[in-house]
Amino acid sequence: MASDSERDERRADFGYERVPWDEKKARVRGVFDSVASRYDLMNDVMSGGLHRLWKRFTIAKTGLRLGQQALDVAAGSGDLAMGLARRVGRSGRVVCTDINAAMLEEGRTRLLNAGLAGNIDYVLADAEALPFAAASFHCVTIGFGLRNVTDKERALASLFGVLKPGGRLLVLEFSHAELGPLAPLYELYSLQVLPRLGEWLAGDAASYRYLAESIRRHPDQETLKGMMERAGFERCEYFNLTAGVVALHVGYRL
Repeated sequence: MASDSERDERRADFGYERVPWDEKKARVRGVFDSVASRYDLMNDVMSGGLHRLWKRFTIAKTGLRLGQQALDVAAGSGDLAMGLARRVGRSGRVVCTDINAAMLEEGRTRLLNAGLAGNIDYVLADAEALPFAAASFHCVTIGFGLRNVTDKERALASLFGVLKPGGRLLVLEFSHAELGPLAPLYELYSLQVLPRLGEWLAGDAASYRYLAESIRRHPDQETLKGMMERAGFERCEYFNLTAGVVALHVGYRL
């Protein structure tokens, strides 16, 4: 994990651009400020609705039971949080965090409209420094958020710290696909079509260009598994979904 002085001298990936380390969080926050109101629509358009299946698979792997405590980091518009809340029931508790206030409010509105309230809390927080007591949660999820984090190793350490012994982390994220002859079409869609859809549906091509580029800069499946193991997680494994377009990584604090 980098020291504060080392981070001051480093640069971070913001898509294909290299920016000062301390500037990335503000730029990521700006992206999601811009897309918050159209985030769910764009998810459906970008994935052809497959994101719902990926998230359903993730919830099925949480192992949560009624009455337990769950944390959804980078909760966005609340898809995973909704599944977590239904798993733990009214006797359990779900905490949603996001670094972006606009996205957190989108999620809060959606969950309230779905009739889920009372046992769900919302906290504006950075994944790199979660403001919770050690060993607070039976399960932690982070869906399509880790690639936007500046210091992923620091974030994984923070996620590890808030898990109870026996608890598990689930990281759902775009990854490195094995598409064979279809790979050029996927590249064309991601880097050319997606920004145009962003301009058409959300009035923001640049943010969706960043999102496509950030996938290419994210660690591949084996690299992320190794990072989780170095953070202290055990029995780490991953599941490739849609030929590795997305991967679900699972690790345990034993």
